[in-house]
Amino acid sequence: MIARLKHFFKTSVIGGLTVILPVVILLAVFSWLFNFITGLLQPMTDLIVAHSRVKELLAHFLGLFIIVILCFVVGVVVRTGLGRLAHSLIEEKFLRIAPGYNLIKETVSQFLGSKEHFFSKVALVKLGGSEALMTAFVTAEHPDGIYTVFIPTSPNPTSGLIFHLPASSVFLVSVSVEDAMRSIISCGTSSIPLIDSFLKARKNTL
Repeated sequence: MIARLKHFFKTSVIGGLTVILPVVILLAVFSWLFNFITGLLQPMTDLIVAHSRVKELLAHFLGLFIIVILCFVVGVVVRTGLGRLAHSLIEEKFLRIAPGYNLIKETVSQFLGSKEHFFSKVALVKLGGSEALMTAFVTAEHPDGIYTVFIPTSPNPTSGLIFHLPASSVFLVSVSVEDAMRSIISCGTSSIPLIDSFLKARKNTL
């Protein structure tokens, strides 16, 4: 009887934690993000509050609105020939020298969906007769049935290896490049769509 009560108490506590912890962590992340952004905007907020009757919270949102407008203006400018040239020069001379800039740019581009992909399809591949499946992007399909694939590393999808594999080692999945990128960047935590698509395709071939 005591053992059952202990087991019931333990499983109930664990079950409660699995429900509460994700919510708490999500709220903590949002709280940190809001505090981080408002901290960056504090000089602008102080300036707005000092020169108007706008309350501080409203000033924060006004500051965010100003940043959105600024991003819009910069986006419009870089669409022009002169803007693209200026951005390319600044990026080449200064930004690319900064450690981690390329990774951050790649990550942001993937999540915002602003990057044009030269990958045609997503696949799971087997190497060397192994049963292990690796996430890959198809970069070329050849007339003899050979696939050229790029297998990225995680969490940095900008580096990886290129393989030329027979069709028997390549399993195409109905997943977007963006979803596959999210799986790689998140170290596999977003891999459910990949596996579900693979299992569904294999079931249909049986």
